[in-house]
Amino acid sequence: MADKKYIRMKKWMRYAVPVLLSLLVGFVASLFQRTALVEWYPGLVKSSLTPPAVVFPIVWTVLYVLMGISLGRIWGRGSRSAVRDWIAQLVLNFSWCVVFFYFREMLGGVIVILLLDVIVLDYIVLTSKRDKWAMWCFVPYLVWLLLASYLNVFIYLNNF
Repeated sequence: MADKKYIRMKKWMRYAVPVLLSLLVGFVASLFQRTALVEWYPGLVKSSLTPPAVVFPIVWTVLYVLMGISLGRIWGRGSRSAVRDWIAQLVLNFSWCVVFFYFREMLGGVIVILLLDVIVLDYIVLTSKRDKWAMWCFVPYLVWLLLASYLNVFIYLNNF
């Protein structure tokens, strides 16, 4: 009986840790955005495809949860490359917030987000061979990133 509880707890932790890590990284990144979201970002020329401000925290919360679930599904299953990609995408995700909002470097933001697109696509390819659910958890993230990439490029090109 105790063994079953331990196994359930271990399985639950395999998901909880990456979900909480993703949410924590997202929260910390949001702290780097606060000033820019008030002082700088509203004055930029933005695409008509830019979602309303209220959408961003909702979408990012869902995406961070899905990211964590995805890692939980592949953790410990011998896919070191996918785990490395997962870590790299989280670092790049955080870095983009700092580069674009904190340092207000639009071109730097373009470079970081394009690297992020590549890593996320690679993660999707790697996980598609091991766990379709892990892969599908990242597809909405890639779609959102592609929109964000377009928006970042648009801002860069229209705000010299």
